[in-house]
Amino acid sequence: MDVNLPEKYRPIIDAERCIKCRKCIRECSFGALRFEDDRVKYNGGCVSCLRCVTICPTQAIAVREVDPQFTPHPVFDEKVRRSIIAQANSGGVLLTSCGTDKEYMDIFSHLLLDAAQVTNPSIDPLREPVETRTYLGRRTGRLPMRDGKIDIEADMPPIISMDMPLMIGHISLGSVSYNTQKALFSAAKDLNIIAGSGEGGLHKDFYGFSDWVCSEVASGRFGVTADYLKRVSSVEIKIGQGAKPGHGGHLPGEKVSELISEARMIPKGTDALSPYPHHDIYSIEDLQQLISVLKESTEYKVPVGVKIAAVHNVGAIASGVVRAGADFITVDGLRGGTGSAPRIIRDHAGMPIEIAIATVDQRLQEEGLRNKVTLCAGGGIRSSADMIKAIALGADVVMVYTAALVAMGCKVCQQCHQGICAWGIATQRDELTKRLDPDIATQRVTNLFRAWNEELREVIGAMGIDSVESLVGNRDRLRYIGPNHRIAEIIGVKHSGEGWG
Repeated sequence: MDVNLPEKYRPIIDAERCIKCRKCIRECSFGALRFEDDRVKYNGGCVSCLRCVTICPTQAIAVREVDPQFTPHPVFDEKVRRSIIAQANSGGVLLTSCGTDKEYMDIFSHLLLDAAQVTNPSIDPLREPVETRTYLGRRTGRLPMRDGKIDIEADMPPIISMDMPLMIGHISLGSVSYNTQKALFSAAKDLNIIAGSGEGGLHKDFYGFSDWVCSEVASGRFGVTADYLKRVSSVEIKIGQGAKPGHGGHLPGEKVSELISEARMIPKGTDALSPYPHHDIYSIEDLQQLISVLKESTEYKVPVGVKIAAVHNVGAIASGVVRAGADFITVDGLRGGTGSAPRIIRDHAGMPIEIAIATVDQRLQEEGLRNKVTLCAGGGIRSSADMIKAIALGADVVMVYTAALVAMGCKVCQQCHQGICAWGIATQRDELTKRLDPDIATQRVTNLFRAWNEELREVIGAMGIDSVESLVGNRDRLRYIGPNHRIAEIIGVKHSGEGWG
């Protein structure tokens, strides 16, 4: 017999303000409200998506967190007991969405930025140029010379110029709606940056955005064809993902509509399962072979990268990836988002991106490889401050996932895997997808990224730096102020109070 779990959230309806228009009932995709006895009543199942609160014309609804229904206990807290009861009811693996909500230490918030004073004057970005343009691709490590001059006509590896050191991470069509992906690609075009396709291929409707799309080649090989690969700006082999290291993907059959079927090249209504490993990659040599195949299939015209999850041997793994010929490498931290993952993997595997990116940067420097590759970092980037600190720790480019969806209207209710997103973001239902206006969503993402880029200019100007590339790996412009000095040692950052040199 199933045991009912106490509700976590409850909508409170103000009877005096409610005009009984029932719009809240129609808009709630989770079926949490009903109309009975001439008033709106709670039906159960609220996830605090706040759709009802936002669309109520008289502001008659407020969602409140229910007072704790479990007796206090320092070990078997409410979250632990809820998980036990849910698994005792179902006998299955608990799925979840978004990034982990466990209270791991937030290292970014324990890092302080440096500022210039007298001996190293600051730069006013309103009056002096501060360059934020960056590049994605293989670095030669040297300039080609001819007769004592730079040879601008020499053959160089393919490289992409972007107007800011930001990319929109891989968010697949299937995990999100058509309108969502259209908005992400449109924003990337407007910003002149790159957006990831996710492992769901690229629908033909989006071929017009190809110059701003990085195609993901995952273990399921969904949508991957030679023609498709030649269209996009870059290709990335997905080995791992921060929210679920060592794990494959699973898009339930009920989300595989005709649209998704076309993009992924699988039958409508069938589960899209990505194996945990690539079954043609069991060594660095195998990875090298796939990189070579992808470069040859794209006629060596686009950069080919590799995405790995931040795990505890990430420095050595990254070294092998670079030696295998990757033009860029993406490291995804444990706070990275997901459309669906086992909760046990999301909450307990991997490592924070702050430690991972510093570790990779240091390892590649020690081996003389750092100047040959573009290093991208993602997984829990929430603000321009996180972006700036990630760059100072060693990232050339910062990947943004969940923050872009929040800009569109995502409330991070962690129910993406259900496919009934009330905001039309993580769903394939036509009646819900229509709720997201792609033009408005594009503008909001564009506004967010431009604001972050402007804040980047402000900060590096205050540091007396005139180019973002001069901040990359410049850990001397950071200071640690947290409780664990060992973390500062691992990431190579001095403690607050320690001077330069």
